[in-house]
Amino acid sequence: MSAQLAALAAALALAAGCGGSDDEAASTTAATTATPAVTTVVTATTVTPTTVAIDVVGGKPKGGIVRPKVRKDAEVVVVVHSDTADEVHIHGYDISKDVAAGGTARIPFTAHVAGRFEIELEGTVVQLAELTVQ
Repeated sequence: MSAQLAALAAALALAAGCGGSDDEAASTTAATTATPAVTTVVTATTVTPTTVAIDVVGGKPKGGIVRPKVRKDAEVVVVVHSDTADEVHIHGYDISKDVAAGGTARIPFTAHVAGRFEIELEGTVVQLAELTVQ
């Protein structure tokens, strides 16, 4: 910004030397430097999703069925670490994803529908969680 002002001042000095009086140059400079700068402020909003973590050991949820609760319209990520290959299915939302033995499945979604929803290993019909959306 100071380089721009210096260039502007030099241009005005040259213009003042081309036939105008010193009073005209001074008033032009004062009017130019008094102009306020416009500043735009941009604010970013980040939504942190609710993570529902489930560990599958021996084909079953470690510690039993997980029972998380989230608010309606919340961003949710179901993360299943499994020692068994299967398909993770979120009933009601009809979202599913395969998980390999020793792998992890991440299922992001927005909880637009209120209610209780079973999350299970589809192939072995083992319930992993009961998600409540309020």
